[in-house]
Amino acid sequence: MKKNFLNQSILLKRIIIACVGFITHRTFRSKNFKIIGSQNLNNLPDNNVLFVSNHQTYFYDVIAMLHVFNSSVKGKVDSVKRPKYLFNPKTNLYFIAAMETMKHSLVTKILAYAGAILIQRSWRDSGESIDREVRSEDPNNIKFALKDGWVITFPRGTTDTSKPVRKGTAHIIKNNAPIVVPVKLSGFNDVFQRNGLKVLNRKKTFTMEICKPLVGNICNSSIDEITNELEKIIN
Repeated sequence: MKKNFLNQSILLKRIIIACVGFITHRTFRSKNFKIIGSQNLNNLPDNNVLFVSNHQTYFYDVIAMLHVFNSSVKGKVDSVKRPKYLFNPKTNLYFIAAMETMKHSLVTKILAYAGAILIQRSWRDSGESIDREVRSEDPNNIKFALKDGWVITFPRGTTDTSKPVRKGTAHIIKNNAPIVVPVKLSGFNDVFQRNGLKVLNRKKTFTMEICKPLVGNICNSSIDEITNELEKIIN
């Protein structure tokens, strides 16, 4: 059975993405979900693409991207209304997530199999501020994920908008020179539970905007310069 670099069964990953997709499709086919700019995904290469996004919910941010990205690569523009794209989803799509979040329960472990690159945060653990070294395998796993496909990251590393953008994403860009595509989310925190899987309000509008890839060779900038640029994008 074919496996990816994380030693995960690609078939099982495809099944999990499809199941999560079908379970949540009703929510994302709603007229209240607005998609903008999905045509910016059309000409991207199949690998070494890094999506940088603000972070509003622990799980639904990524679930929404699984829907939109898979629908778009199947030729749909700003629409996820017909779920045929879930029968053969893109399996080289990954998202960077905190290990403490994705190992919390059986459900989150299943969601992690859909494409999580689990990292050990160096600045926070179980809600407490800490200071520890970055695990050596974390940058390597992100590097392998970019070599294999597309990677989603949330540079702030938290849904708390008062926190600064972490320098980890700048190091990813500096070390791997990916195509960087900003994604802007709005309204997710009004519709979905921030740290769970409940839908709180189906009547409110929520939006995903996929921006054009950044122009210029951002990887030639310093870590501080890249971080400052990401701060502007995320805000």
